[in-house]
Amino acid sequence: MVDFSLSEEQRAIRETTREFVRRELMPLENEVLRREREGLPGLEPGVVNELRQKAKSFGFWGLSTPEEYGGMGLSSVDQALITSELARSFVPFSFGGEADNILFESNEEQRKEYLLPTISGERRSCFAITEPGAGSDTRAIRTTARRDGDDWVIRGEKTFITGGNEADFAIVIAVTDAEKGSKGGFTAFLVDRDRGWTSDEIVTMGQAVPATLNFDDVRVPQDHVLGEIGQGYELAMRWIMKGRFIIPARGIGVCERLLQLAIEHANTRQTFGSPIADNQAIQWMIADSEVELEAARWLVLYAAWTVDQGRHPQHDSAIAKLYGTNAVNRVADRVLQIHGGMGYTKELPIERWFREVRLWRIFEGTDEMQRLIISRDLLRGYRKPGAHFQ
Repeated sequence: MVDFSLSEEQRAIRETTREFVRRELMPLENEVLRREREGLPGLEPGVVNELRQKAKSFGFWGLSTPEEYGGMGLSSVDQALITSELARSFVPFSFGGEADNILFESNEEQRKEYLLPTISGERRSCFAITEPGAGSDTRAIRTTARRDGDDWVIRGEKTFITGGNEADFAIVIAVTDAEKGSKGGFTAFLVDRDRGWTSDEIVTMGQAVPATLNFDDVRVPQDHVLGEIGQGYELAMRWIMKGRFIIPARGIGVCERLLQLAIEHANTRQTFGSPIADNQAIQWMIADSEVELEAARWLVLYAAWTVDQGRHPQHDSAIAKLYGTNAVNRVADRVLQIHGGMGYTKELPIERWFREVRLWRIFEGTDEMQRLIISRDLLRGYRKPGAHFQ
């Protein structure tokens, strides 16, 4: 028997998140749009902190953080459900209490200096692997770290780093042995901003403002190596794989909200004496959007379930990300079309979502990289077609 129903606990978690979004986030949407039209951040930092404390008061703190560190220690499926609900609003908010998953590889001193303050919100990190000449080819990074006495000296440039403008320390993947390359020649370093690295904003078509990080002979002590020397590529892949299904999980929430907007508009907007919902063209756009929404939902939940089962998530997460992020882009395009000229204005959030979700087909693994992973797994015999039920 295959049971697709949620447990009572999962339903409770989902409903609690949905109520939080409805009560706390959606009322802020008009203000967020107004501020963004004026070139301001959608929410002031103080408002974000206040919302996080409200969420913490009923237990939502550190979704993926182990309970021993004060988090919820939720399963990947639970995290996907919560992420989907949170994405029903475009208000730029995330629950507090999180830290990059590979920070849990830190030693006792590093936990005190980096991990625990990050979980509590006192410090902010960023993960720096992407480079101008490498992009999706993570094995081609050129930022180097050379030994100099008891220190490492880091030189290079990272780009499109999420949170790089706000972070006070970076987890930097650098080449420590060029001959070994990604097979034991990359190392992860914990590098405080006050050691000399700088960041520059990258202006994008959406609300995201990633950064370019510059390392000009930045000195880092030996005790700031995260994990083991030569373990950097393994940690990088663990960081990337951990959350790949989270991106299309966000797409599910966006699809649900956009589709609801389209249904309401189609039933109320009249042309030539009748609602546009009477037009077959509109009906088909709504039907196709519902099909893609549900297909994406189950691909995402399956990918999250494989993580919970301890299986290697690469193949299933690649399928979920490829399909889910493309689906939300198609839904956003249809919903904008259904709204006509108003959908293109900044008075409604549709064009904002339209720009935001376009990024999701690029970062943390482009469409092309997902296709490469999927096809390579099949062609090399790592996976067989239909292996889910074999």
